[in-house]
Amino acid sequence: MRSMRWGIVPSILMMAGPLAAQELRPMTFMDVMAMRGVGGGQLSPDGARVVYTVSIPHWKSGKSHTDVFMAEVATGAIRQMTFTREKSETGPQWARDGKRLAFLSDREGSPGSRQVYLMSVEGGEARKVTEAKDGVHAFAFSLDGKWLAFSAGKPEERQISLVDLASQDLVATALPKHTTPVRDFAFAEDGSRLFFTSPDQVDKDDVKRKEKKFDVRIADPEQPPVHLWSIDLKSKAETRWTEGAGFTVTGFQLSKDGRWASYRALPAARRVGDISQEEASLHLLDLGTGKARQVLEKYARFSAFSPDGQRLVYAAPERFERLRNDKLWVVPTAGGAARNLMFGKDMSVSNASWGEDSRTLYFTEAVGVDQHLFALSVEEGGITQLTKQMGVLAGSYNAEAKAFLLSYSHPRKPMDLYVAKPQTLGSAAAWVKVSDANPQVAKLSLGATETLRWKAKDGVEVEGLLIKPLGYEKGRRYPLIVQLHGGPAAADMNGFQGRYVTYPHIYAAAGYAVLQPNYRGSTGYGEAFTRQIGGNFMRLSYGDIMSGVDHLIRAGVADPERLCMMGWSAGGHLSSWTLTQTDRFKAISTGAGAVNWISMYAESDVQSVREFYLGGKPYDAWDNFVKESALKYVKNAKTPTLIHVGEADQRVPKPQSDELYMALKKLGVPVEYIVYPGMPHGLTEPRYQLVKMVSEFNWFEKWIKGQKTWFDWKALLDTLPADADAKPEAPAGSAAERRK
Repeated sequence: MRSMRWGIVPSILMMAGPLAAQELRPMTFMDVMAMRGVGGGQLSPDGARVVYTVSIPHWKSGKSHTDVFMAEVATGAIRQMTFTREKSETGPQWARDGKRLAFLSDREGSPGSRQVYLMSVEGGEARKVTEAKDGVHAFAFSLDGKWLAFSAGKPEERQISLVDLASQDLVATALPKHTTPVRDFAFAEDGSRLFFTSPDQVDKDDVKRKEKKFDVRIADPEQPPVHLWSIDLKSKAETRWTEGAGFTVTGFQLSKDGRWASYRALPAARRVGDISQEEASLHLLDLGTGKARQVLEKYARFSAFSPDGQRLVYAAPERFERLRNDKLWVVPTAGGAARNLMFGKDMSVSNASWGEDSRTLYFTEAVGVDQHLFALSVEEGGITQLTKQMGVLAGSYNAEAKAFLLSYSHPRKPMDLYVAKPQTLGSAAAWVKVSDANPQVAKLSLGATETLRWKAKDGVEVEGLLIKPLGYEKGRRYPLIVQLHGGPAAADMNGFQGRYVTYPHIYAAAGYAVLQPNYRGSTGYGEAFTRQIGGNFMRLSYGDIMSGVDHLIRAGVADPERLCMMGWSAGGHLSSWTLTQTDRFKAISTGAGAVNWISMYAESDVQSVREFYLGGKPYDAWDNFVKESALKYVKNAKTPTLIHVGEADQRVPKPQSDELYMALKKLGVPVEYIVYPGMPHGLTEPRYQLVKMVSEFNWFEKWIKGQKTWFDWKALLDTLPADADAKPEAPAGSAAERRK
């Protein structure tokens, strides 16, 4: 890579110090890198508290480490419960009494040696509960409050142990060893049994050859079927619930009344790629008789029992085809036909939670660039929209706690957790905010986000987001960054944007406008809009994008002589396609994009989605695969292009970027190529994320504003803050208090 100077970038990169005279300051790259993430939220059984984790970026290790936080629902007071520098606490769960919580932590060893720790809600030192040699894989509390179960051991040896929570010493006792390793497990509602899945056999010779470093890989190896078992905790007797060489159990659910289990199954035959995921079936098992019946033939994903155990809800399309809307269906557990609760509704719902009356289902659904919570009457089929505020809302109802635990974000607020009661759900002002992971964002000056709509050439309305430059003046034209989302079955929405893939506020601070179009193929606009690009992937989406650009030019916002484009994954496909279709853009940055669908088909880890978008398998639709490939038209390319790819990307493998780079070099088109060592489809290493943003930003600065250089390692290293490895303080203020 050539060494080049950056011009204005050092001020953009600089870590913010104390505020100067002005109250707000522009967002910087290091602000993006310092963003924390909230996860693992769980309401206590009585609804009085919420426990969750906050991921804290750590520059030195190149990872984000997580700590446990807890909040009081009555007051919103937040306490940080753990403070382990460079270590992580994950997966917090409530004990049934609501007075204790447990979590996994690697605080005394490597990430592979996590143990279970138990802590009082009052704080204090966490108590180590397990001493598993190879670390704990998973744990769970029994619903009667007596036991904590955990699985531990190497994957080929994993077994379950129990901790008696009433004992003083909390000594772990191993359950009788199952003949093969345990995978998933869960307690029955009354705590009398543990259900688990386990393969029928283990190839000991295969294990031994790996231990002796014979690490060759066989493509698509034979796998033993996995089946459902249970063990009685008193008698220690095992029961096998499923059997057969023709299928394998991939997940299960238990009803609260103890009468039923549901399980998801895949055919056990060897197969290549992701086709098997479409073949997952759903089965209902009577735990009294041991008899099972098939509920759903294919496309089984989510399922959940009603609190009274009388119904099973699941999500499935009306037709077994790619990208059809998932509808919610209910089937009586005692027998009877399944009912489509959303017949005639152009909505796609992949998950839901039950109300305590077993008559109401709650789900979230995207409506354009916003996402809302809805209620569905199981008896009548009526759907009620419960929230209407701008932003992206997700979450579920906890029937035991009688409250909603929500995540919510909008363009000026990063995602945080909130608790809402059913009677106040419609008023966001009545929600209790129980996390505050990124209070520093309140000090940043952000570009205004506006929902934009325009007509495509065929008259279809297309929607997207416009992020305006700081100090925007109506009637003044600005350089435009067209930022394309991945998927393509996804969408840019009214949430906070501060990630290495989409960081529009840094462009806004530098005087750019940013357009994020939800082109044909995006979700949130109905089934037809999402599916319409099948067999016509590139052209239709590209037309929608260019219509949006022309709309902003006609509106006097975008300068037609200063257009740029960037995208990752499907956004990379479309960026590379645009490169070969027009010379209107002055610079393009394309990441993890495909340019040759013929070679891409076998290189990628997924095939079925390509078959939908391109009209079949390549040997059946060869001409269309070629017609939709940017490489066919690459001789038209003139736009200076920056290419990014993860070296270990399996979704859109590196050879796709190699093909584009070679073509542009041979054609004499200005091109630079960055390969991120060891990275998968998304960049997980913070240093690489920073390089991606900085190089991309300066690529546009070079070709739009005439900056002489686009990359310089010294400039990047010099602008890193001296305290980049310091652990940020926990959120402070009236809504938070540090544990003493």
